[in-house]
Amino acid sequence: MMSVWELPIALEVGDQEWNIRYDFRAILDILKYFQDPEYEQDEKEMICLDILYVDFANMPYDLYEEALEKAVEFIDMDIKDDSKNQLKVMDWEQDAPLITSAINGVLRTEIRSPQLLHWWTFLGAYMGIRESLFSDILSIRYKKAKGKKLEKWEEEFYKENKSLIILKDHKTERSKEEQEALRELFGIKR
Repeated sequence: MMSVWELPIALEVGDQEWNIRYDFRAILDILKYFQDPEYEQDEKEMICLDILYVDFANMPYDLYEEALEKAVEFIDMDIKDDSKNQLKVMDWEQDAPLITSAINGVLRTEIRSPQLLHWWTFLGAYMGIRESLFSDILSIRYKKAKGKKLEKWEEEFYKENKSLIILKDHKTERSKEEQEALRELFGIKR
C-alpha cells in the first residue's frame, strides 16, 4: 500500500524500487491507450508498463504481473472503487480543454507548463473541481445517462452545446500489419 502523504516517484516491484514517470501527461497517455478499442488488453498492459516504468526494458518478465498491479494502484491513487457499473460521463482526451481549465482554477497555475506535475497532485485537483463549465457538462451527461430530467437551463445548454456534451466514439482502425508489429515489439504471442 502506498502512502497518500507522499508523492511516489518509484514503485516497489519484486523487492526492488523501479523509477516511474509520474508526470500527469504520462498517465494520461496510458489512459488514452486503455480506452482505445483497437488495442488488445495484453497490448494495453504492456504499453502501460512501458510508459510508466522508466527502466521497463530491464524488468524481468516474471515481475510484469506485479508491476501492472502496482501501476494500477498508483494510477488509481490506491483508491478502491466499489461501484459495479461505471457510467462513462467523461473522456480525458475529448474533455482535455475543459479539464485543463478547471484544474488550472483549482491549482491557480497553468498545468501545461513544462515543469513536471505529479499525477497525484493532478488527480487531487481533478477531484477538487467544483463549479465550472466542466462540472456542468458532467452533471448533464450524468443526468442523461441515468434518464433523469434536466433543469430548464440544462436543456437549453444541452441543445446549444451538443458537441461539448456528447461523448465521441473512439473507434480507430489499425492495419493487421500495425497490430502485428506492436505485438512483436512487446513480445506478445497469439
